[in-house]
Amino acid sequence: MAKSFTIQDFFRRFPDDDACLDHLMEVRYGKSLQCPKCRREGRFTRLSKLPAYACAWCGHHIHPMAGTPFERSHTPLQKWFYAMYLFTTSRHGVPAKELQRQLSVTYKTAWRMGHEIRKYMAKVDGDDGLSGHIEVDETYVGGRVRGHKKDGITGRGARKTVVFGMSERGGDIITRVVPNASRKALLPHIVEKVLPGSLISSDEWMSYKPLKSLGYKHRSVNHATEKWVDGIAHTNTLEGFWSQIKRSIRGTHVHVSRKHLAKYLGEFEYRWNLRKRPDIMFARLLLSF
Repeated sequence: MAKSFTIQDFFRRFPDDDACLDHLMEVRYGKSLQCPKCRREGRFTRLSKLPAYACAWCGHHIHPMAGTPFERSHTPLQKWFYAMYLFTTSRHGVPAKELQRQLSVTYKTAWRMGHEIRKYMAKVDGDDGLSGHIEVDETYVGGRVRGHKKDGITGRGARKTVVFGMSERGGDIITRVVPNASRKALLPHIVEKVLPGSLISSDEWMSYKPLKSLGYKHRSVNHATEKWVDGIAHTNTLEGFWSQIKRSIRGTHVHVSRKHLAKYLGEFEYRWNLRKRPDIMFARLLLSF
């Protein structure tokens, strides 16, 4: 596994706001570019009194923070970068209270920064199609509830949030917040993201019965009989992913509302899908702004 980007590496690379702004300018526009106004090629020079760069030929300004969450923020750029570093190096996520403490900002600011970063983590991760051997499974996120049915609608189970996941063996995971675990709610996501002809492993839940008729190979494992593996058929990858998310929510965030759950899922997907390349997690996130 590649070496992680350490906290010492971070502060050597980004010792102050100026270094962060230079990096943002470079990743968004390059070291040399054609001026949008005079059309001449060249380097833009940093202005001393503004977070902007000027064309050496005509003086046209470029503001590298324009169009990003940094544009209207009063929080120093280095604090934004450090918050992103924390998100990409933490296994269980970063609660707003921890950001507030480490960055010396208000709780409201820390909460907003966290959600903006999660949004961009999901954007960078993307949702490319899956193929080969795919695991599919659903889980229920929320307080401990007894007596609910698997459709997530009746009884006390209606208070839980249903999350559906698809995992390519040895590859990426895609998750979705869904209204329930019915065929109508789950199958369209499989059809949209999984290449026809792929082998799909699932449990015995009835919503997966039509998979063969939709052009997939399908094998299932009967969890009701406490059988978790049948040859190559299992959903252990997703089961492990669900366990990690639930531990993180209980231990780090305490509670996540249905309204914001998709953002948290995007954050966990990002770290999971880059788990073999921790050295590029931070750099890739910076490239998204």
